[in-house]
Amino acid sequence: MNAGVPPILSVRNLSVRFGGPENILTALDQVSLDLREGEFLLAAGSNGSGKTLLMRCIAGLLKAQEGEILLRGSPRVGIVFQDAEAQILGETVEEDAAFGPKNLGLSREETERRVEAALEAVGLGEKRKGSPRRLSGGEKRRLAVAGVLAMGCDIIIMDEPFANLDWPGVVQVLEILRSLKQAEKSLIVLTHELEKVLALADRLLILHRGLVRDNGNPAAVLDRLDPAWGVRDPRRNYHSVGDCSWLDES
Repeated sequence: MNAGVPPILSVRNLSVRFGGPENILTALDQVSLDLREGEFLLAAGSNGSGKTLLMRCIAGLLKAQEGEILLRGSPRVGIVFQDAEAQILGETVEEDAAFGPKNLGLSREETERRVEAALEAVGLGEKRKGSPRRLSGGEKRRLAVAGVLAMGCDIIIMDEPFANLDWPGVVQVLEILRSLKQAEKSLIVLTHELEKVLALADRLLILHRGLVRDNGNPAAVLDRLDPAWGVRDPRRNYHSVGDCSWLDES
């Protein structure tokens, strides 16, 4: 990525605490990061590291007690949750993808245009009249991405996008991530399954107990990895970072 390009997203000294004065839990502690336009940021960490809390703050779903989140050019932020089923709101695939644009107050014509483009982008155009409940796990995540695209989101966050998916489902999601990267969307993907997606990442961020432990070039971050952070180096089963993907690039 071009280091000279101003970040589309800047997080500065973000802290989130829970509990009362005598029993305070610091879930995020002075977290800072930047995301540039078109960048693919992979955020890794064990359960309880603070990944999901951080992304909820960035998406505006949770307010931190300290710090600030700066968005350049007023980009729209969309999030695809780990449980994509919970994001299904429409009776048909196209109704579900249209939910966001309708709530933005867009015209019927603009909503239909966006929905059609978004469903085609994620490969669900032929299933637009079907029930979203009958989609596979991978297809439901693709539908959630379509909803985000239809709203015109500039930054897309995906929380554990491979959770509970079989091999075909993982490959479906990876194909969407690759196409979004090729379209120069700004992406933040939270996962502990680095071996499935690391090859697509421009940068790797490690969170542990609410702290940013490392952030930078994926290979360099892995070279500095501390086992105490609860993140496995996937290269022990692959030749290099570039091989860490479940996509068949042959």
